[in-house]
Amino acid sequence: MPEVARRAFPSARLPLAEQYAELLATDGVVRGLIGPREAPRLWDRHLVNCALLGELVAEGSTVCDIGSGAGLPGLVLAIARPDLSVTLVEPLLRRTTFLEEVASVLALGNVEVFRGRADALHGVRTFDVVTSRAVAPLERLLGWSMPLVAPDGALIAMKGSSVSDEIDAAAAELTRWGCAAPEVLLLGADWPVSPTVALRVAWDDPTQVSWPLAASPDRPGAPGARAAGRGRPTSKRRRRT
Repeated sequence: MPEVARRAFPSARLPLAEQYAELLATDGVVRGLIGPREAPRLWDRHLVNCALLGELVAEGSTVCDIGSGAGLPGLVLAIARPDLSVTLVEPLLRRTTFLEEVASVLALGNVEVFRGRADALHGVRTFDVVTSRAVAPLERLLGWSMPLVAPDGALIAMKGSSVSDEIDAAAAELTRWGCAAPEVLLLGADWPVSPTVALRVAWDDPTQVSWPLAASPDRPGAPGARAAGRGRPTSKRRRRT
């Protein structure tokens, strides 16, 4: 475990972070959830990188991680921040199986695994924070994420160096959804790891957001024109311990 990990995770949570890193480097590679070349750089490129996102999440928040995959950043946030309630949304069975196993092994009572697409929760659930990592360009991500964002919440996505281009390309969608101007934040710039580029998008006027929010703002009567999205998801709520 590199020294920077002790800075990113509370001391009491370090053993859990170490267990998770081991599971990623073994089962995660075998199951094809991460590439074998990523195993040697799990801490700085993935775990610490994702833990930095917690700086933007208020205490006691509900968090939805879209396209959670191997649990990045959702499981990392749940490990580093036991005060958060984290829902991992992932449609593929082999991935949700891994996520459930990790949550069970680490006894993460603040984690819920939801097998299904994000739009299956539209009009059903809302969250303080909706996050994602390398899931889709902002133009598409808005349609999946914003119906899940509470009036006073925000989309907080991990992005790369092309984030400015994504914002420009999504200008029309940002306007249609009624979003405030996006914020790009660089986290961990003074840390000995690759900085985390975070994109934060909130509602322009939370008082004008009606619920349940439609999946698309141009539908008749939207927002609020459609209830839950279609799909056949399954969910599993873990009891807090």
